[in-house]
Amino acid sequence: MSKTRTGQFTIGFRRGGGWQRDLEALIAWAKANDFGAIDLGCDAPTAGKAVLESKLRIGSVDLPEMQRMISKDKARRKDAIARNAAHIEACAPLGPINHFLVMLPEDPGLPRAENFGYMVEGFSQLAPVMEKHDAHLVIEGWPGPGALCCTPETYRAFFKECPSKAMGVNYDPSHLIRTGIDPLRFLGEFAERACHIHGKDTELLSERLYEYGNLQPAAFAEPFGFGEQCWRYTIPGHGQMRWSEGFRILEKAGYRGCVSVELEDANFNGTEAGEKLGLNLGRRFLEGC
Repeated sequence: MSKTRTGQFTIGFRRGGGWQRDLEALIAWAKANDFGAIDLGCDAPTAGKAVLESKLRIGSVDLPEMQRMISKDKARRKDAIARNAAHIEACAPLGPINHFLVMLPEDPGLPRAENFGYMVEGFSQLAPVMEKHDAHLVIEGWPGPGALCCTPETYRAFFKECPSKAMGVNYDPSHLIRTGIDPLRFLGEFAERACHIHGKDTELLSERLYEYGNLQPAAFAEPFGFGEQCWRYTIPGHGQMRWSEGFRILEKAGYRGCVSVELEDANFNGTEAGEKLGLNLGRRFLEGC
């Protein structure tokens, strides 16, 4: 089973579509290629047992409700809380689980501070069921439309208002890098909240930044797949992240979770052979970090 050189963290990957939908075949491929964990989607209550029986770890599972958790409509929030709580209960037999989501509001056009209040109210009500089952919410900082908890400001404010230790971070340096936030400084501040890690990186393209800037789309040039005109997501080792230093910070903070390669790289996505190569190259790089 592959582990990182620093910290001895189990290396896995986030399950995608296409050839990865066949769970039995995916598990066999993961074991044959020395992966130790798989991140699952909303099907975890049924798929999780097969993963554990194969002696693999479950890195994280997706919560079924995201945007309605941050809805202006109290009834819609209540329904989303109930559905997520039922999902957490259904996953409980699998053991302590990391529940993954992005803090995307239902209406990104509302003021961010207003949506922040709905977020705090919703997740404060969800925290007790997570605490009951020793589960963690792992929040990825993808800066999507109106997203909250994707900057130090909003993570910090959320943990202040919702201090439950069940509230955690899905550390993905690729999103921090593309938005100009120092990923190691962020980890220094929030390492104790880190419950799951995505092995994904970002390449910054200085020549294209000069040519097109970062405030407007290019007039003629096409953006990259899994990126924009002056940056692109990559597998670990093909971007800017100093992974060994990040793992040292995590090791010092007592991190014991997984590092799951999340394959979003135009150089590898799109074919089964390319995706298998990308996952394996990411794993091999992380083994040396």
